[in-house]
Parts: sequence; structure tokens; C-alpha cells
Amino acid sequence: MEHVLDNPAWNALISGNKHLANGTDDIKYFDKDVSPFAAFRERSPDKLELLRQMIPDDEYRLIINLAEMEIPSGWKVLRLMQGFQMVCESAGEHPEPEGLVDLTEEHAPQMLALAKLTNPGPFEERTIAFGHYKGIFDGDKLVAMAGQRLHVCDFAEVSAVCTHPDYTGKGYARALLISQINRLRAASKTPFLHVRNDNDRAIKVYQSLGFVTRREVYFYAIKKVGQE
Repeated sequence: MEHVLDNPAWNALISGNKHLANGTDDIKYFDKDVSPFAAFRERSPDKLELLRQMIPDDEYRLIINLAEMEIPSGWKVLRLMQGFQMVCESAGEHPEPEGLVDLTEEHAPQMLALAKLTNPGPFEERTIAFGHYKGIFDGDKLVAMAGQRLHVCDFAEVSAVCTHPDYTGKGYARALLISQINRLRAASKTPFLHVRNDNDRAIKVYQSLGFVTRREVYFYAIKKVGQE
């Protein structure tokens, strides 16, 4: 039987993130200014063609798959990213870190700038709609942040964990992760996340907080193009 995290975007779009979902009974996606993720009840080339018919020209989408896949005509592969899906099995008890700030719409420009600088993954103008973002500031400058993205039944994805390059090595990512873990545990949710398989530094931090690799995943960034 398929685990809900084997098709995380789909199961988020029909459960915890369904208020942000567009699409049909078989194909769902977020508004592009929230997230590029699209997903299918059952993955197949014909579903990608149906998705292509639903979205505007030159729009890109992000597909999560458990293995490498064939992308049909009508799409251009912008990037293929290999990564790990990690689940927090035992984080231990950690006091809530001090100095964290709840991020709101007024912080969106700084959040976008920090995400663009550090590239933690797709981050759009309305990604904050996923909620529960916290940040660390140096004066008025946002220097680190983390939040949540895919809410999959009893699991919730920790996302956009990033620190300004001038502020690394201060434990900011760890503090933000602990806060997210604490929040999710209090809500009886299990934290999970996705990370590039070459991001050794981040993987070590995640492992130190009880995250273990569940499986490999593939992210396809694909852009709609005209049929040849």
C-alpha cells in the first residue's frame, strides 16, 4: 500500500493544503505565486498532457517523483534535482529558542530576497500562505527563516530553511528547525522535509535533530512549451 509521503504534493493538495488547490479529481496544483508544485492521483504521461492544457503558456511546474521519469513533448525540462525525503523520528526535547519572530505579509519582500540569495527551493510571492514562518533578524534585516509547506494528513513539511551567507555558523538554522519541530509535535504532526542529496551540511543538521532518510526523490522543474 502506498504511503502518503510517496505522493506528498498530491496528498497535501487533497488534505492539509486543499484550500490552496486548483484542478480536477485527478490533477491538482497550486497558484503559481504560491508554489509551482503540481501533482496527480496516478502518475502517467497522459496526466502531464492534461496538466499542460490547464495552465498558461510558458508557465513552469515542479513534479515530485520516486524515480526518474520520461517527460513527454509539450514540456521542457528546466532542471532535474535529486534529493532525499527525511522524516523526524526522534528529535528529543528542546526548549523553544528565543529571539524568533513570526513572519507576516509585511516581511514578504525580505523573505523573497533571502530565498533568492540562498536558493532553499522554490519560494514565490505568496509562499507565505502556507503559514507558520519564523525568522531571525539582525536589527531590521531578516537573516534566517524557516516555515512549513506541504501539509500531508498527519505529516507536515518543514521548508525554506535558509540563512544569509554572512550569518552562517551561528546555529540559526538549528534554532528555527527546533521551533518548527516543537510546533508540529504540539499539533500531533510528524515533521518531514526534502533536501538536495548534495547538501551535506544541511543533512548533518537535520540528522542531529532526529531526521532520517525515508527515500530518494526526484524533482522535475518543467516548463510548458508549444507542441512541435
